[in-house]
Amino acid sequence: MRGIRPLALLSTLVASTAGLTAAVDPASASTTACTYPAQVLNLSRWKVQLPVDDPNQSGTQVLQIVQPRLNTYVLSPWFKPNSSCDGVQFRNAVDGVKTPNTTYARSELREMKADGTTEAIWSSNVGTHTMVIEQAINHLPNTKQQVVVGQIHDGNDRSTFRLDGSSLYITRDNDTHYKLVTSNYVLGTRFQAKFVVSNGSIKAYYNGTLMTTIPVIFTTGYFKAGVYTQANCTNSSPCNTTNYGQNTIYNLSVSHT
Repeated sequence: MRGIRPLALLSTLVASTAGLTAAVDPASASTTACTYPAQVLNLSRWKVQLPVDDPNQSGTQVLQIVQPRLNTYVLSPWFKPNSSCDGVQFRNAVDGVKTPNTTYARSELREMKADGTTEAIWSSNVGTHTMVIEQAINHLPNTKQQVVVGQIHDGNDRSTFRLDGSSLYITRDNDTHYKLVTSNYVLGTRFQAKFVVSNGSIKAYYNGTLMTTIPVIFTTGYFKAGVYTQANCTNSSPCNTTNYGQNTIYNLSVSHT
């Protein structure tokens, strides 16, 4: 018995090691592949506005993609999954096509109703309206290093998360530096931005902490998420696609109660 115990022990160790090797064998590990942003984020109640000309419209107009086309739509580098398929990249260059009556271009989602084709509107005095974005700002334009990465809108920018250099702010109407969140934001740092609108006020949270409460009254509100680059060819160079703002969204949710 004493002579065969080491062999039994060795056999057990070999079997155990073989099992461990099989468990971590890269050849047998599952891989994640994705082609479209809608495979990463739930985009059933959004449309996307992109900083390129819509070839199907007369004149120069931004490209807008709605459901159901959005489910199988991608446009690199402006709107695409990241390489690990756990986030969606939104990029906008300073020379991008702009929506009417705006100074800057955008690569941004606009909230829609449940049918995915009708634009959502809601009141700050009726119900509770919440948007949560898990995101990371990856790149800023030259000179005027500013991007907006989450908005409450009603024809005006009621409140946004806005990065100016390394300083992240919550804005209020035209006050772009209303509430300083951090003066040391490092590009690529993932954070959670959250808006809760109810009873005539906006509550803005950063990583789960309430940063400010803004009294406001409006009846045609909606959420936006992506990147709205606050620079163009008049204040940032070079005037081409190498000069851009970029944001990656990892999780995005909206609720209305």
